[in-house]
Amino acid sequence: MSKCILAYSGGLDTSVAIQWIAENYDVEIIALAVDVGEEKNYEGIRQKAIDVGAVESLVVDAKQEFFDDFLARAIGVNLMYEHRYPAFTALARPLLAKTQVEVAHHYDAEFVAHGCTGKGNDQVRFEVTYAALDASLKVIAPAREWGMTREEAIEYAQERGIPVPVDKESPYSVDTNLWGRSVECGLIEDPSREPPEDAWEWTKSIADALEDPTCVEIGFEQGVPVTLDGDRMAGPELISRLNTLGGENAVGRIDMLENRLVGIKSRELYEAPAATILLAAHRDMESMTLDRETMHFKPYLELRYAELVYYGLWYTPLREAIDAFIAETQKRVCGQVTIKLHKGTCQPVARQSDRSLYQYELATYAEGDVFDQSASPGFIHIWGLPARVAAEVDRATKKEQTN
Repeated sequence: MSKCILAYSGGLDTSVAIQWIAENYDVEIIALAVDVGEEKNYEGIRQKAIDVGAVESLVVDAKQEFFDDFLARAIGVNLMYEHRYPAFTALARPLLAKTQVEVAHHYDAEFVAHGCTGKGNDQVRFEVTYAALDASLKVIAPAREWGMTREEAIEYAQERGIPVPVDKESPYSVDTNLWGRSVECGLIEDPSREPPEDAWEWTKSIADALEDPTCVEIGFEQGVPVTLDGDRMAGPELISRLNTLGGENAVGRIDMLENRLVGIKSRELYEAPAATILLAAHRDMESMTLDRETMHFKPYLELRYAELVYYGLWYTPLREAIDAFIAETQKRVCGQVTIKLHKGTCQPVARQSDRSLYQYELATYAEGDVFDQSASPGFIHIWGLPARVAAEVDRATKKEQTN
């Protein structure tokens, strides 16, 4: 019998998908969960897939790979889709799909499957990755094929005794990894209403946040965070600690209307404490260590990179080319940044670096100033020459027209 590798999360759609695929396709289902952080009960997820009907259930620990190959790059490029969303789900999908393809090769599977809907972004991210890595694999997309509403999918699960972590009263769709937590569906779909407090799990409200500020020092080496308050630690641990610290200080809540790849707008809730803190610290470190021209040019590529990630185009030549540029800039991004967290705010308050381009003797207006102000008139004359010439020509033209 043919085999199908299902990207399995333990949520509503993928749990229902095991039964639905078995009822509609003549395949054996191997469930694959990929641990990319912050989900705590992978053994429960593994066993649940077996209980629901998978012939085998696998869990792959990919937290370090996620940090090294995806999150470190995201930090270097200050990745924010539409300037607000750190794209944590979009970053994880190509890793999940790549792992699926590898497992499919190991089991000589003919099919791969995912639980994405037909109007979301994730279907694109999974299937573009499948095609880039092995176009011969056939794709099964149950949630796109079965045509059930979310309420009908819940009924389908209840009728077949499939345990799912939602009900009609609290029908949230949740996704988590090291870099953040997303929440969709239910009352959230009405953008005119404030999000219900029970939608948030990682972050306290401002009212319930710690009363006193929390300061943390983050150390960077070549753009990658490597220390927290002077202690060197692996990336996944550093991020997990910052998720906790940020959440206690109400840092990292995002409520936005975003433009999906398929062309519709959706209201999304995100919790991303560590991403909020690290990106703020990284941008601050860059402001000290990168020259002006690089600082002003880099955001053009950051915008395009964010779109590539969000649109599922991770395994493309353009992403690799931008990575090469970003890696060159990050060689200089080394040092420490102190961030103050307080009641929902995240503010860099101090920074230092051996690669700092800030020079006190040039910047100061106090004793010790070495800047040669006598050079300024000549500089201003040359700098303003194009504007002066253009203005003189405009004045002469207007004068001729009035005569």
